[in-house]
Amino acid sequence: MGHASGSHTHTHVPGGVGKYVAVFVALCVLTAISFAVGNSQQLRENAPGVMMAMMMAVSCAKASLVILFFMHLKYEANWKYVLTIPASIMSFFLVLMLIPDIARRTNYYTEERWLYAAEEQTHHAGEHHDEEHAGGEHGASEHDHKAEAHDAAKPATETPATDAPAEAAEAKP
Repeated sequence: MGHASGSHTHTHVPGGVGKYVAVFVALCVLTAISFAVGNSQQLRENAPGVMMAMMMAVSCAKASLVILFFMHLKYEANWKYVLTIPASIMSFFLVLMLIPDIARRTNYYTEERWLYAAEEQTHHAGEHHDEEHAGGEHGASEHDHKAEAHDAAKPATETPATDAPAEAAEAKP
């Protein structure tokens, strides 16, 4: 039994092997660009934001090539937009909804949480801070510095409940 000439419908993908070789070469070039940008000390020191933006742009271009050609989405019907556009919009809004939580994450820290919270690194590369290695200016420990940072970060309206009775007890003769 033979197959009828109209029984199989194959969608012809134009370009053949040459198309895949061209995409492979483009991916290699983009990888070389990504490597050069990522290892550029000048960009890292002078314009880290530009470096990150360039790395993201190259990564998006590489992902687009892989999705379009190796996953054959370039030749799919338009239903792919019905799936990807709403998912992309939802992802974008989910990230936007996290921004207020990230900005206010320290508002409800307990005292213990402040003691173990990571401190912002303000040191610049190449600078030496001898006071850190010598235990601080007045021999203060790391715990004392964190406690000072905690006290400075507290809102001015907040007064500990334990201070008032202690002051009253000290005032009595």
